[in-house]
Amino acid sequence: MRVVIAEDSAILRDGLVQLLGLRGVEVAAAVEDADALLAAVAEHRPDAAVVDIRLPPGHSDEGLRAAVEIRRTHPGTGVLIFSQYVETRYAEQLLGDGAAGLGYLLKERVVDIGEFVDALERVASGGTALDPQVVSQLFGAGKRARALDVLTPREREVLALMAEGRTNRAIAQHFVVSERAVEKHVANIFTKLGLPPTESGHRRVLAVLRYLEAGG
Repeated sequence: MRVVIAEDSAILRDGLVQLLGLRGVEVAAAVEDADALLAAVAEHRPDAAVVDIRLPPGHSDEGLRAAVEIRRTHPGTGVLIFSQYVETRYAEQLLGDGAAGLGYLLKERVVDIGEFVDALERVASGGTALDPQVVSQLFGAGKRARALDVLTPREREVLALMAEGRTNRAIAQHFVVSERAVEKHVANIFTKLGLPPTESGHRRVLAVLRYLEAGG
């Protein structure tokens, strides 16, 4: 897996480079501003980009705007937002046509480099890695779509873990149940949300989008 990192803190940037390298991740470029990020993605065509939101020169939302641009111009590149902040202004553009290949993690909540690399790998392969706290703030914890009311409490819990990018096996381990039991819950979720099988096989992403749009 090859990645590009955009982080204005030199210490954190260098730390990520070293830690990812130890995990066998190739860091094609590590930059400090949004313009350099866009140039690095165009040059190296990485599997994923790790992007902080607040980058030079304004330290406001330059990184997030660059992430939106990457999603638009390089749809094959996964984007993992890695920040201290949850920024809602560009949520709609960031999600675009779906949550595939998108991650959003809060720095203070990532305590294990293995989990971070797992999230990065999911994003690079077209999956999702969304922190529940991010989901809540992006879409409003108080908003509840009636479409999700048809789900049982356990089905909503399964869907929430799907939104974090968990596989069926990981969900089964979380609940200490069989993978087959999780598959049944997932199938029920698809049916209740009106998501029939498609050639593209993106029902999982569509289900996650319904969850996100509903605010979980």
